[in-house]
Amino acid sequence: MKLGKAKSSKDDHKRGDEPAILEMEDLDKKAMRLAGMLEPDTISLASVTAVTTNVSNKRSKPDIKMEPSSGRPVDYQISITVIEARQLIGLNMDPVVCVEVGDDKKYTSMKESTNCPYYNEYFVFDFHVPPDVMFDKIIKLSVIHSKNLLRSGTLVGTFKMDVGTVYSQPEHQFYHKWAILSDPDDITAGCKGYVKCDIAVVGKGDNIKTPHKANETDEDDIEGNLLLPEGIPAERQWARFYVKIHRAEGLPKMNTSIMANVKKAFIGENRDLVDPYVQVQFSGQKGKTSVQKSSYEPIWNEQVIFTELFPPLCKRIKVQIRDSDKVNDVAIGTHFIDLRKISNDGDKGFLPTLGPAWVNMYGSTRQYTLMDEHQDLNDGLGEGVSFRARLLISVAVEILDTTSPEIICSTDVQVEPVSNISESATGKMEEFFLFGSFLEATMIDRKIGDKPISFEITIGNYGNHIDGVSKSSSVKKKKKEGENQEEENELIQNSSEDEADEDADLTSVSSTPPMKPFITDRNYFHLPYFEKKPCVYIKSWWQDQRRRLYNSNMMDKIADKLEEGLNDVQEVIKTEKAFPERRLRGVLEELSIGCSRYVTLANKDVNLAGRTKLDRERLKSCMREMDSMGQQAKQIRTQVKKNTVKEKLKLAQNFLQRLRFLADEPQHSIPDVFIWMMSNNKRIAYARIPSKDILYSVVDEETGKDCGKVKAVFLKLPGKKGFGPAGWTVQAKLELYLWLGLNKSRKNFLHGLPNGFEEIRATKMGHGLPPVTLVYDMKQVFQLRAHMYQARSLFAADSSGLSDPFARVFFSSQSQVTEVLNETLCPTWDQLLVFDDVELFGEATELRDDPPIIVVEFYDQDTVGKAEFIGRTFAKPTIKMRDEPYGPPRFPPQLEYYQIYRGNSIAGELLAAFELLQIPFDAEEIRRALIAVHDFAVPQIKVGQGGRADLPPLEGPTDSERGPILPVPLGIRPVLSRYRIEVLFWGLRDLKRINLAQVDRPRVDIECAGRGVQSALIQNYKKNPNFSTLVKWFEVDLPENELLHPPLNIRVVDCRAFGRYILVGSHAVSTLRHYIYSPPDKSCNNWATAAKLMNGYMVLTNGCSQARSSPSLSSRTFSRPAGDVSVSLEAEPPIRKMDTVVKLDAMSDAVVKVDMNEDESDKEKKKKKKKKKGGAEEEEETDERVLDWWSKYFASIETLKENLRSQEAAQAEAEEREDLEIAAEAADIRPDDLHLKGSKMKERFKEKKSSKQKRSQAADGSEKRPPKARVDELVVYNRELESEYGNFEDWLHTFNLYRGKAGDDDEHALDDDRIVGRFKGSLCMYKVPLSQEITREAGYDPNMGMFQSIPHNDPIHVLVRVYVVRATDLHPADINGKADPYVVIKLGKSEVKDKENYISKQLNPVFGKSFDIEATFPMESMLTVSVYDWDLVGTDDLIGETKIDLENRFYSKFRATCGIASNYSMHGYNIWRDPMKPSQILAKLCKEGKIDGPHYGPGGKVKVANRIFTGPTEIEDENGLKKQTEEHLALSVLNHWEEIPRVGCKLVPEHVETRPLLNPDKPGIEQGRLEMWVDMFPMDMPAPGPAIDISPRKPKRYELRVIIWNTDEVILEDDDYFTGEKSSDIFVRGWLKGQQEDKQDTDVHYHSLTGEGNFNWRFVFPFDYLVAEEKIIISKKESMFSWDETEYKIPPRLTMQVWDADHFSADDFLGAIELDLNRFPRGAKTAKQCNLDMIRNEQELPTISIFKQKRVKGWWPFVARDENDEMELTGKVEAELHLVTAEEAEKSPVGLGRNEPDPLEKPNRPDTSLMWFLGPLKSLRYFIWHNYRWLILKALGLILLLLMLGLFLYSIPGYLVKKILGA
Repeated sequence: MKLGKAKSSKDDHKRGDEPAILEMEDLDKKAMRLAGMLEPDTISLASVTAVTTNVSNKRSKPDIKMEPSSGRPVDYQISITVIEARQLIGLNMDPVVCVEVGDDKKYTSMKESTNCPYYNEYFVFDFHVPPDVMFDKIIKLSVIHSKNLLRSGTLVGTFKMDVGTVYSQPEHQFYHKWAILSDPDDITAGCKGYVKCDIAVVGKGDNIKTPHKANETDEDDIEGNLLLPEGIPAERQWARFYVKIHRAEGLPKMNTSIMANVKKAFIGENRDLVDPYVQVQFSGQKGKTSVQKSSYEPIWNEQVIFTELFPPLCKRIKVQIRDSDKVNDVAIGTHFIDLRKISNDGDKGFLPTLGPAWVNMYGSTRQYTLMDEHQDLNDGLGEGVSFRARLLISVAVEILDTTSPEIICSTDVQVEPVSNISESATGKMEEFFLFGSFLEATMIDRKIGDKPISFEITIGNYGNHIDGVSKSSSVKKKKKEGENQEEENELIQNSSEDEADEDADLTSVSSTPPMKPFITDRNYFHLPYFEKKPCVYIKSWWQDQRRRLYNSNMMDKIADKLEEGLNDVQEVIKTEKAFPERRLRGVLEELSIGCSRYVTLANKDVNLAGRTKLDRERLKSCMREMDSMGQQAKQIRTQVKKNTVKEKLKLAQNFLQRLRFLADEPQHSIPDVFIWMMSNNKRIAYARIPSKDILYSVVDEETGKDCGKVKAVFLKLPGKKGFGPAGWTVQAKLELYLWLGLNKSRKNFLHGLPNGFEEIRATKMGHGLPPVTLVYDMKQVFQLRAHMYQARSLFAADSSGLSDPFARVFFSSQSQVTEVLNETLCPTWDQLLVFDDVELFGEATELRDDPPIIVVEFYDQDTVGKAEFIGRTFAKPTIKMRDEPYGPPRFPPQLEYYQIYRGNSIAGELLAAFELLQIPFDAEEIRRALIAVHDFAVPQIKVGQGGRADLPPLEGPTDSERGPILPVPLGIRPVLSRYRIEVLFWGLRDLKRINLAQVDRPRVDIECAGRGVQSALIQNYKKNPNFSTLVKWFEVDLPENELLHPPLNIRVVDCRAFGRYILVGSHAVSTLRHYIYSPPDKSCNNWATAAKLMNGYMVLTNGCSQARSSPSLSSRTFSRPAGDVSVSLEAEPPIRKMDTVVKLDAMSDAVVKVDMNEDESDKEKKKKKKKKKGGAEEEEETDERVLDWWSKYFASIETLKENLRSQEAAQAEAEEREDLEIAAEAADIRPDDLHLKGSKMKERFKEKKSSKQKRSQAADGSEKRPPKARVDELVVYNRELESEYGNFEDWLHTFNLYRGKAGDDDEHALDDDRIVGRFKGSLCMYKVPLSQEITREAGYDPNMGMFQSIPHNDPIHVLVRVYVVRATDLHPADINGKADPYVVIKLGKSEVKDKENYISKQLNPVFGKSFDIEATFPMESMLTVSVYDWDLVGTDDLIGETKIDLENRFYSKFRATCGIASNYSMHGYNIWRDPMKPSQILAKLCKEGKIDGPHYGPGGKVKVANRIFTGPTEIEDENGLKKQTEEHLALSVLNHWEEIPRVGCKLVPEHVETRPLLNPDKPGIEQGRLEMWVDMFPMDMPAPGPAIDISPRKPKRYELRVIIWNTDEVILEDDDYFTGEKSSDIFVRGWLKGQQEDKQDTDVHYHSLTGEGNFNWRFVFPFDYLVAEEKIIISKKESMFSWDETEYKIPPRLTMQVWDADHFSADDFLGAIELDLNRFPRGAKTAKQCNLDMIRNEQELPTISIFKQKRVKGWWPFVARDENDEMELTGKVEAELHLVTAEEAEKSPVGLGRNEPDPLEKPNRPDTSLMWFLGPLKSLRYFIWHNYRWLILKALGLILLLLMLGLFLYSIPGYLVKKILGA
């Protein structure tokens, strides 16, 4: 935390007293955010700087971060939209996407037979965990093929990334990016497809800017939009991550010793009480080593191997030593390895590598308890409070060559043994010496103050008596002399004070003798370390890796200096002092000198031996980085000008972050030092000091920043005990001196102590030993004067929402209290506290340069019980020694602001000054002073004693009522002048009940600096909550310096019967600067400077600059010598565009002509271009009749997106230019050489640009798109309207009234719960007397003071018309991950529920409704629009709501009642909505603003004030007749009202605003967004026309007729049974995407031998289509159990597939083509011309849209992917697509297939394809006859012969017999 600022004198007073800065640890982002939530003015000036600047190097800066923030759980919401998948590998699959975050899984629905499914499903995961845990969770997207209830499906591919990577993206999100899928089981395979998704991670208080979701028409190129952080290559390679676990040391006991004793009795063996193993986690996978049974010093020598894509998208490897146990394993210690810190991705970078190095693990205290309350600490959550163990590990990464044959394909984790590493690999063992001396121990919490207290210091296990090293049984057995001794010292180091070491050099004394504390005051005790300061020292052995720490120290010191300087610069900017640029130049100069010094120092280490690879590489890369940083700093220094200070400051802050990142050393060496406060042998509170901070080096830059210095250390409670209120209080404050270094260089370990002491050693040993106590014989006596002037913005500690604060000031061992001021958050104590006889030990000169710090604590006094802590701040006094004069420049000291903290949150600020004056002494005086201090009476103020005569006199108490309280003396208190504060009392709103009673008669009391005014009493709050008297004023004396103005308090009290008052709530306006009135400047006539109320108009200026974001401006300026300023707005009919911005000098008479025609001519040119390009592109004039409100809306969204795109492009270009300049300057090139060198430079930026170029190409692709029809547009704001217009607080401000206690920092965002109502009004303050000019103005009403021309606050009836367009990204409310939203509108007592029109299962519902409600302001002025989720049973749940304050809108000068359209028309889609015509509005505005005009002149001119506007003068009515009108002219003035001098301001245009929906149960996290707008019409005016119809467009019914004529070259799948010849039985299947169940098949063309098929078959697909959004609407029930149909919007895509029919097995899929009906390639004229390029180069080819062409015929290719994932042509189809509307389809119906009506003729198929059952016979005949006819004939002949022969042989015996017998 930063602290209060204290002045400090430097040796040379030349630089004046520049504040210096406190070094901050890396505050977690949260605290930064909290600070960011306050308005910039409230963060006090001096706060930034702090107790600082070291001059003599005796004291170091205290760290003021009091509360551990890392382990505390926070709310997170991860929202993931899975849009679609493409190019999935596999044929005809049914893909499902599984989204996994940590252990939560959710699935999309299944899409059938497609490998480019479209889902558009939204998933939300809610978490409540600490940030570290959240950011380590893995987001995993996997695509699974054909998963259903029975089987789990087959995995296609996965994509993994950790949440931290998403959170570190700009806006914490990836939007519309493609994730590359890879197969974890087969790393040789390439990409398995792509999933397009949005991923966003929202923490509390982050708001996500969703890019505007309009119809996404651009088919984005995948390569340019991959889901990867910047700078990661698209082609990631597989790599092996080897984590080698060698051994561990110093493990704690993890078991009770009772069990062990029992075992020992039985077995007679002594065992170590821990069974450790190591678990490594990385990117969602875990690996474990083996368990080493009972060993405090396990040796594993194993490596865990992960296979993961490189660079990985998971940042941290988690290494955890765990204790294996039968019941459950517990963590002993955890270490995270951040891959970014052990690798470098630059050109000269290196792969991740680490070690072999020891890492130290910290966690809970070491004594073993069954239920360890700090177990979280061992899991790596929160700051460890004790050393647990150290582990020797190394990490290496090897990129795999996936082509090599012997590679293991799966990515499962493997564990293998590795060889042992030598002792010396981690560095040489050295003996280190740690010395500490306790100079002061104060602020000891009173709970522990009654028992004696001692302090213990430990480093690793050395010095830890209670629960240090457990002696290892193995070592005991083999205790040998010699080398073993060294090792043993390391393990069993002797920590008892009497046991001497072998070499009798020194023993360790690690704790101070116990002492009973003395009472300081009712809250705190202190230990009596007066002249005797106890010391401790510890000897320890570690590997000598000091170089690592030295390296970090050098960078940290440069970073500290830089941070200090930057805070100074911010301070200077903030207090608006002169020349911040000089200070920034100095800072950058310092930085570049520091960097070059670093490089020279580091250079000498480059070739040191005994280092790990990481040490060498890191040193090189640090040197490169520091070198380049030094160069850049030098060069930025030359560019720092007055106007560029802020942006250069940002650059310098980037340097700071880079330095801090570089300085963090990933390979530990010496463990951190812990200081424990012990009472009764129990550990109470601790502080942890990084060993690098106290490490000594001969080179000054390398020495730790606290080495050999006195540091103020605050002890805190361990672990979770330190959260919340317990963490706010200090357990003890130590003034501590520490020194750590090699034992051999310990000679100067006492050098840094304040001088004037003698050492007292332990009696036994004599000279060699360090002292056990230091006795100071020099002491100085001072008087401290604390000038406590006031505090502001304190936390509310009472239920009334106020506090009764008092401050307690601690210095040394004394404390004093200011008086208690009741019921205020902004106490002005105006009190001087005098501490007499403060004794400080040491030499006077040193004390002068480096006084101890003063602690100021703030409490809330309660009538019963203990005072409650509100906050704390630190300060350093300005010191005057006795020989110095009391006078300028340093005395009297100035009041300064000090930031007050409670825990990590800012709790207000203190305005005070502190001076420490040395008392000149005489002997008597000192004796008396000593008695006074030791006598603990409240020090009396003694004036005029001998020794004190030289001190500046104290004035006595001036104020008789305040008794003996001294006021702050005159020279120090601020100079006052007389101010008048006018208060506008408008009304009170939304007052909640107080103690169950309604507020009935409230009154507002305003108080500032003791003066105030009361409003009139509201007689009946229910009937009319406005005040009857509007303006009152009071006069008050305030400081001249605006920054010192006290806050103004607004309190609301309820007047009850019998004169009782009850406080309702209060509000403190902490900065009055906004409300200071500055008289108008006569020289300038421009409206912005003629500020009436600075604030009001400040808002205006901002409002205008932002709100005017119109595209396509082209203004040309012609100057004319004389005449009025004229603005021309001529345009050609049909449509006028009036987006002109005219820059005018206030008084100039130049004529500015804004030509809108350029825009049109551009468009004409584009049209011509398009015609040339597209060939047959026809220009369609948009038909007026077709246009509706939605056309206007979509056109506006397109414009919004184009603007965003062009802004991005411009920004990128500017960045690039700056980069080029910087690079050029670095290379010392003169700008004119730039273009020569530019090409080289550009190479560097190519990578950056390539993605951007791709995007812009996509944008240029629009050339091919049909030109955009010109439509009148409105403005789409992608946030709330009020944030564009400064909350509409141009004159009426809203002050929230608070009541109840303020929560601690985590609940900071919940301040909304404390709001009990709102006060509406305003303030204006000015010095009196005021000049006469104002009061003399015409029509000046003295009653209204500065608030002239303000409307009256009587009740007014208003018709409120709310238009709700649509909602996006709603938070799912049902189990199925969807919601059934409907709108509810509440205003006062009236409520409109649109429950029956709920929209089923939709997270992006289009409501398209308007609601009329009548209301009476002020009673009903808060409009709530909520979106509820409809439920069939049970109550409906609130999804989210948004609240709109209608009253401020209604009364605002920006005229937010009804947005002003850009054009005036009397009919059609752009009809004028306001009952007042533009001319009436203009006349009214001129009258109210007292301006001359409007004067309409001939020739389409109008004059208002001294401006002339021109425009068209004719208008068409419904019948097309032209009429003369002045409306266009009037409207052109209204659209440029901000140019009118004095009263002009940007009027609210016709618009749609996007409001975040919030749910009170999930504070601060957006639950979706609602697009809407509100019109308001006063009922006393003419009634407005009917509401515009914005009901959602009805889809148009179409019928798509597809005739499949023929196919060709279809691949042949089947082999013939008999002949082996290839053939296919072809049929074609088709469907429209999203309607798979309506798929249609042709008949089968059997037995095609050439791949040719003839079908003449017709498919008919009816569908509903939204032309504007280019989406098909499908309504279907999701499942049999669904209550009603769900509507889906799907892009119109026709899928055609070719299949091979099989009779007995499943049909074989051969190929497919998908045509996007809006953009598909024209079919080829012949089958020959049809090839794969039609699909491959889809982007380049001209495309056609069936909705324009209506009929198209041609050949298209069928494709499939082969095994290597290459596309191959699998056939061609000749098809005809014919699109008809439903009406046309009715007139000329057609039959399916070849049926009536309009039948197609039968295809002329060749003979082979006869009926299938004859088929085989016929084909047999055909084949055999064809090929073997001669063979068959010969065979037949032969058979006949044989037959005859057979017959012959058969019948011959009979014949022979016959013949013989002579028959």
